[in-house]
Amino acid sequence: MCGIAGFFQTKHSHDRQEMQGIGSAMARAISHRGPDDEGLWQDPDIPLVMLHRRLSIIDLSSEGHQPMGSASGRYMIVYNGEIYNFQNLQRELEEAGLSFRGRSDTEVILAAFDHWGVNQALQKLNGMFAFTLWDRKLHQLHFVRDRLGKKPLYVGWAGDCLVFASELKAVRAHPDFKPVVHRDVLSLFMRYAYVPAPFCIYEGLWQLPAGCRLTLSLDKIDRGANLSDSFEPYWHHPRVVEEARQKSTVKNDAETVDEFESLLKDCVTERMVSDVPLGAFLSGGIDSSAVVALMQKVSDRPVQTFSIGFHESGFDEAGYAKKVAHHLGTDHHELYLTPQNTLDVIPKLPDIYDEPFADASQIPTFMVSRFAREHVSVALSGDGGDEMLGGYLRHIIVPQMWKRIGWWPPFMRRAVSRSLQSVSVERWSRLVPQQPQFGERLYKMAELMPLSSSEEISAYLTGQWREPEMIVKNATEPLAPLTDPAWQPKGLNFAERLIYNDTLSYLPNDILTKVDRATMAVSLEARAPLLDKRIFEYVWGLDMNMKVRDGKGKWLLRQVLARHVPEALFERPKQGFSVPVGEWLHGPLKNWAEDLLAEDRLKQEGYFEPAPIRQIWDEHLQGKGRHAQKLWTVLMFQSWLARWM
Repeated sequence: MCGIAGFFQTKHSHDRQEMQGIGSAMARAISHRGPDDEGLWQDPDIPLVMLHRRLSIIDLSSEGHQPMGSASGRYMIVYNGEIYNFQNLQRELEEAGLSFRGRSDTEVILAAFDHWGVNQALQKLNGMFAFTLWDRKLHQLHFVRDRLGKKPLYVGWAGDCLVFASELKAVRAHPDFKPVVHRDVLSLFMRYAYVPAPFCIYEGLWQLPAGCRLTLSLDKIDRGANLSDSFEPYWHHPRVVEEARQKSTVKNDAETVDEFESLLKDCVTERMVSDVPLGAFLSGGIDSSAVVALMQKVSDRPVQTFSIGFHESGFDEAGYAKKVAHHLGTDHHELYLTPQNTLDVIPKLPDIYDEPFADASQIPTFMVSRFAREHVSVALSGDGGDEMLGGYLRHIIVPQMWKRIGWWPPFMRRAVSRSLQSVSVERWSRLVPQQPQFGERLYKMAELMPLSSSEEISAYLTGQWREPEMIVKNATEPLAPLTDPAWQPKGLNFAERLIYNDTLSYLPNDILTKVDRATMAVSLEARAPLLDKRIFEYVWGLDMNMKVRDGKGKWLLRQVLARHVPEALFERPKQGFSVPVGEWLHGPLKNWAEDLLAEDRLKQEGYFEPAPIRQIWDEHLQGKGRHAQKLWTVLMFQSWLARWM
């Protein structure tokens, strides 16, 4: 796990010493991603600089130093991530007569490019990765991101320079970069509470989408061009889903559970290869418990597990995690946090997430990462279970709800919706005290009722502000992969489409962005066995009842976990991993929020229409409506703006 950056000076005049200084500044900006080593390489013939910050995980020697050149001298790479099948690839290459000087997966990647060529080798790589590869023979730069978007990569322009980096901090360190907020992209952020690839909050920069690549010929580069027009998928989600469904065969339950457990066990085992201390996040939920159970099964010593707890009712899962850890016999570590502990993180968020990001679970994710880093350098997680196997409540409840009320006349659905929302979130929650988030969920259902189609419902479920162009001044919301028909597979039912859309957008742009920035901020590598490409291909070849059955999601994963952990320890309502933002905005965060949402401030900055924002802020303070997440989205942009602009 590392950080990469670099630039190509398109102008003919350049000073090599000056370029080296710029490169060093870019590398320092992302030193947290790789505290163990720094590398800078300049091409002797052209003004190209490639930079690397290393977090040493496998082959801690200098043989793993980057930037690294291939044995043939043709390729130079800076690479972030892990290739989990690198040992198998190495054996295959050794059988073909190649030899290796070290044990790093980087050297294996380069040998694969030399032996098979970039296109064929890329199809063989299985892991999490983002890399920039310089082909000195063809004068081509290749930018590549892994299939499900675990590792980030930005590319774009800083004046006349082509720049790339793992994080925007490095781009900002280039003296020619002039930051300008892209208002159209800000409208996307307001809708989703994250910036979806291929977009970036800054004009002239883009994110490489998951499973995509960009190849540029530096001999004929078009300065200032829209690079996203040249992004192309090497692993296209819709095509993979359609092919998996075509290859599916009918299996009985026991056979499917056996196959899935064997596959997941292999994925877990591959991710336990490390030359530094390794552990796992354990929330006590189904996903992380299944990963830890299989880790413990293949380990010859107790696995180190980590959880954090909160004293607020409805937000604490540490007790469940402790019971699972005790049953499995792990070396468990837990840390209980006070409200002040979590509030202290909020000022750090714009630096950790140097692009606007508004999933409030970013706070506990950072805190458990920081806690784990005190003991280990690598942590496995359960990320991906919900998106692979239908684990979110919306995958289960919404299709059921729409089946019951979709035939109601629209006026009736609107009337019931208004009636439900006439009672405050807090009052609804008090009616069901054993479910503290009952009011939030009921309000979300009420907001769905007036909608008229599954397409409208799907769009609403993935959004925050339903009409962001009414909030962001001078903005036109662009088409994103989530709303682009070209990214939709054929033949999915409504529930399957919800699951697929979460994998396409919510997973890489929210969940994996959250985990990457939180873990990398403390120099911790996170690995997610459930996001192996083989898992994705396998589960899309299964019937829906292998995912959702008897009103519960992740049926298949539950069956695997039940073989290792008593059901009583994990069968409970899904809780999530978040913090009580709504309560905090009434209390300790009220003054902070009021300052960021002040009408004069909003007018002066000129990005938002103040009136609708002030309206929901006033309603929230009065206990009306369901506005915490909308407000958090605005507040995270405002906080980011104050820090970076």
